Amino acid sequence: MNTNSIKTVCPKNPTTPTTPTNSAAGPTGSAWEITPELVTAPDATLLRRAYYAEVAGRYWKRSVTEAEIDEGLEDFPDDGLLPPTGQFVVGRLGGEPLACGGIRLLDPVTAELTKVYVDPRARGTGGGAALLEALEEAGRALGAERVRLDTRSDLVEARALYARHGYAEIPAYKSGPYAEHWFEKPLV
Repeated sequence: MNTNSIKTVCPKNPTTPTTPTNSAAGPTGSAWEITPELVTAPDATLLRRAYYAEVAGRYWKRSVTEAEIDEGLEDFPDDGLLPPTGQFVVGRLGGEPLACGGIRLLDPVTAELTKVYVDPRARGTGGGAALLEALEEAGRALGAERVRLDTRSDLVEARALYARHGYAEIPAYKSGPYAEHWFEKPLV
């Protein structure tokens, strides 16, 4: 997928396409810019490491070592996050990379969100909403008719974000050691 398939989200009208990135203004007036990037790009790698450090640290209720982050990234690879099976995006606020997320096809009409993360310093600025909009648009471009995800009970902010943006809890569509809640949203 090229960046032209991701649209800008203007603060007043979230469906008005204006540029090849996805942006939404945060409370400070800075705009979020969401752009596709290789999952191995430097900013994407730093954000994926921060994501894993936070979710593992919250689960284990302690700080996570660099070696544990390395191991976690190996145990949960980012397969399928490149076209034609998926996309990875990085969100920047004021030019600083502070958010990321991925989407991949599970089957020809079902996509799955993964690694959705907003740096704690930027939470409450619209980054989560901008990420979801960009990832949903990427899912549509991949041909998906619905998007699913799984999350944990302790990630209450994530569950609230998904619920606010039209994701409904569904029965488990897959199993995993950290999957406790499953969500789905139609894209058509």
